[in-house]
Amino acid sequence: MSLGARISAELRGDRAIWAIVLVLALFSILTVYSSTGTLAYRVNGGNTESFLFKHGLIIAGGLLLTYMSYLMHYMRFNRWAPYLVLFSIPMLTYTIFFGADINDARRWIELPLIGITFQTSDFAKLALITYIARVISSRQDYIKDFGSSFVPIIVPVLVICGLIAPADLSSAILLFVTSLTMMFIGRVHMKYILLLLFLGVVVFSFLVTIGRFFPDFVRVDTWTSRMSEFVDNPEGGYQIQQAKIAIANGNIFGLGPGNSIQRNFLPSPYSDFIYAIICEEYGLLGGFAIIFLYLFLFFRATRLITKSPKAFGAMLVMGLSVSLILQAFTNIAVSLHLLPVTGITLPLVSMGGTSVLFTCISFGMILSVSKYIESLQ
Repeated sequence: MSLGARISAELRGDRAIWAIVLVLALFSILTVYSSTGTLAYRVNGGNTESFLFKHGLIIAGGLLLTYMSYLMHYMRFNRWAPYLVLFSIPMLTYTIFFGADINDARRWIELPLIGITFQTSDFAKLALITYIARVISSRQDYIKDFGSSFVPIIVPVLVICGLIAPADLSSAILLFVTSLTMMFIGRVHMKYILLLLFLGVVVFSFLVTIGRFFPDFVRVDTWTSRMSEFVDNPEGGYQIQQAKIAIANGNIFGLGPGNSIQRNFLPSPYSDFIYAIICEEYGLLGGFAIIFLYLFLFFRATRLITKSPKAFGAMLVMGLSVSLILQAFTNIAVSLHLLPVTGITLPLVSMGGTSVLFTCISFGMILSVSKYIESLQ
């Protein structure tokens, strides 16, 4: 058997999604290596190869997790969902009070003995989406009454998002919107969707009030300053202006891989503003290619949703794909000055640790559903 045939036999499921994962991973390695020059000079005297090696290991580990998640039958995630959500609540609570303070935000906990930081919101996001898919798919016949909507769905969404928001409001909002979308497509009665929306505003108002008295725990000042900058300054602040210059430099065909100029001026060119670096080095063609990949992912996910014989598989793919697409286009919109600066990364492209790993797990779960659907055809 040829190598191509062996790979094709091993990687079943939606091969278009496999291709999207691999192309995004390639973009990630090339762009992160190109954009970490300034960081390398600041940290280790200019050794960018160390960042390439570290990021390459993370990407390789992420792809391994994709493959391992793909090998599992997706109904395992159904059984694990309640336990994952229950575990995420004390984890997020611990992060708020005792998490590692990095860039004035407590989003990470440091794992004992090995000293590696872990972003707990990434775990909680995956757990909540899986849990909502489980609840909605198991209550199709009676999901329109208060008892089957409020406690099983609304309360976990409010608790998880409320615990993520103090240190990472943008991630909490995206997860909240994803939850609302899942409820709407899952045919939860509209009055309960509106109730969740109303209670979400109440929880946010409560957090703002708490933040006035305890700014170390709730980053209200950061939220206010970023919104004020977006509204009051049409040209954008320093970060946005540098991102615009990078995109303009790229023109149609770009400056070429490794030739970015604005990587030396943009804060976090390897994470928050990596899309601007892609546009600078690969031009509008590269920028549109990234957008196309995420849109194509959504199209393939929608195809899986319509083919899935089980409601849980359809809801799981829908929730994970919506979360990935929202995250991607939020990151892109920030570089284009269509949204305030958020700190949201570009899925599977930006440099990161837990964000890359959990994104890869999400892809693996989607591919697990696609593998099951293929086995029925």
